[in-house]
Amino acid sequence: MLELQNIILEMVARGDDLKLTTDRLCAEVEALLPGVVCSVLSVDRSGLVYPLSGPSLPEAYSAALEGFAIGPNAGSCGTAAYLRQPVTVTDIATDPRWADFKHLALPLGLRACWSSPICDSEGDVLGTFAFYYREGRGPTDAEREIVATCVHLCAIALERNERVVERERQANIDALTSLGNRACFNRALSGLPCAEPGAWGLLIVDLDNLKVVNDTFGHHTGDMLLREVASRIAAAAGPNRAFRLGGDEYAIILQDEASLRDIAGTADHILRAIGECAECAGHLIYPRATIGGAVFAHDDHVAEAVRQNADFALYHAKETSRGGFVRYWPGIGTAITQRLSAIRRVSAALNDDRIDAFYQPLIRLDTGRIVGVEALCRLKSDTGEIVAAADFTDAMADAHAAFGITERMLSRIVADIRNWLGMGLDFGHVSINVSSSDFHSGRLADQLVAIFRQEGIPLDRLMVEVTEDVCMSSRDNAVATQIKAMREQGLRVALDDFGTGFASLTHLLAFPVDMIKIDKSFIDRLDPEDASSAIVKGLLDIARRMNMTVAAEGIETHAQAHQLQLLGCPLGQGYLFSPAVDRECLTEMLLENGGSRRMRAVR
Repeated sequence: MLELQNIILEMVARGDDLKLTTDRLCAEVEALLPGVVCSVLSVDRSGLVYPLSGPSLPEAYSAALEGFAIGPNAGSCGTAAYLRQPVTVTDIATDPRWADFKHLALPLGLRACWSSPICDSEGDVLGTFAFYYREGRGPTDAEREIVATCVHLCAIALERNERVVERERQANIDALTSLGNRACFNRALSGLPCAEPGAWGLLIVDLDNLKVVNDTFGHHTGDMLLREVASRIAAAAGPNRAFRLGGDEYAIILQDEASLRDIAGTADHILRAIGECAECAGHLIYPRATIGGAVFAHDDHVAEAVRQNADFALYHAKETSRGGFVRYWPGIGTAITQRLSAIRRVSAALNDDRIDAFYQPLIRLDTGRIVGVEALCRLKSDTGEIVAAADFTDAMADAHAAFGITERMLSRIVADIRNWLGMGLDFGHVSINVSSSDFHSGRLADQLVAIFRQEGIPLDRLMVEVTEDVCMSSRDNAVATQIKAMREQGLRVALDDFGTGFASLTHLLAFPVDMIKIDKSFIDRLDPEDASSAIVKGLLDIARRMNMTVAAEGIETHAQAHQLQLLGCPLGQGYLFSPAVDRECLTEMLLENGGSRRMRAVR
């Protein structure tokens, strides 16, 4: 027995596989005791039994014992684990404890079974060690000594294995959420098949408002939110596997066929589950998340390519569709590169003071006089070329770039307004365009009011232009709330590019404004026989009933201006009157506008 102990203890010390170790133990004992059949079963914390070793037993027999529960009538082994004491059955055919299992043992010629529990140092059952006999008998004294040694060796091996498993679990499980961690995700990703396109996909989930929660309610509340979101993701993603990659980022490996068939629907289902109100440390919080996804394609070759694609999609979603889902497409990398390039250009221009305001007049169509000007952002290139905002519009999705541009534009506008007021020029008002990024802070109205009051400029000299896209991109009431705050403080608001979004008339109810600016796409098609004329006429009637002013954008011909006058449109702007010009040129226009002559149309 000493040699047997040394063999097994050496295997345990080396860290050999548990099954390999217990198989060797059974084989050595069966060699010492011819005619005896050895078996080792493990028992999990929930009391379920799993075959570990039985080298002389058929695989079908061991497989039949998989997952059965211990109990007072669960064969010799299940009963021994339940009672935590040895159980001897000398006649399997008649013993009631074997009633549900004898059909498995008797055809193999097994007539008796003696089983002993294997317990850890705390007395908890880890498994059982059993002898099967081919005749009806119990153990001999010598066999009892051997089994005592074997049970001790099995306890050492099983306890060590549990420690190893627990260390591996801790190394692979995120302690906060109990999801698989980044290391676990990396291993799972590397093991995915990369031969069949469409066989699997990946969703990367970014929790949008964790920082706000941490800053407002504290990190304990933020941790509770992370746990709650993890639970919701795991439930909504099932049967797919979910992981927490760290911070506010999660991942889901999609292998379920239904999920892969409709990846957008799967993502939307997860977003809805995440977005339900959550109670965290006594605070009611509405979690918000953004998802990017990709599916393994024929040209990906390796799993890491899909991961990169999903990251690209997430980045794009956060910049353009925050709170929604974007699926990777082959050109998205180029789009992101272009956006980053635009952000770099804008950042450099801000640092070099190459961002300036140009102005396009807003004209009364009946008198030709200037009643307002729209401030348009222009960037001066390194070579002195004036670049329109349309060429760097991608940068406006970046909050820092958008904030920098708005801040710079406001400083230019305020200085120009003060100059024109000092000269006694009548310019009406100046309008400034704001992006969705400008609304993120929730302080846009206060920022505008503070700047104008500090300079002693009446608030009615400023009009804020908000596009329909900005209104539509808001999944909550943040934009509507700030628009209301602006108007309550005396600022006027215009809904720009009106007609380009969906449900435009609905926006007039959700976002009450002072002016509607009809998009150029309607003006381009303006003709008495075209439906655009009927639409414009209808908008004019609605605006009058809602006490809103209407201006037409992009007027380029005398015919368009004349048709708009006939329809009753009071205001317009466009190349027919003037493109966007610098402050010096506009000042000359305003000086001329102060006289008796009409604003001349550009020929």
